Amino acid sequence: MSRVAVIGESVRVEGFGLAGVLVLPGDDPDEVRNSWATLPTDVAVVVLTQSAAALLDDERRDRLTVVMPP
Repeated sequence: MSRVAVIGESVRVEGFGLAGVLVLPGDDPDEVRNSWATLPTDVAVVVLTQSAAALLDDERRDRLTVVMPP
């Protein structure tokens, strides 16, 4: 079974944990890139904040991603 993960600023992503989503806070560019690089193989969908999506623009090809509205 596949999972959903969320990457981005802590204040915007922490609530997703209540729904069983894998929460990977990234409050700076290094944390965001590290979270993306270390995603578990069973994660099929990644929800990104807008700032995380902008940082990962060139790297988002191998997984289905969704970008949160502002």
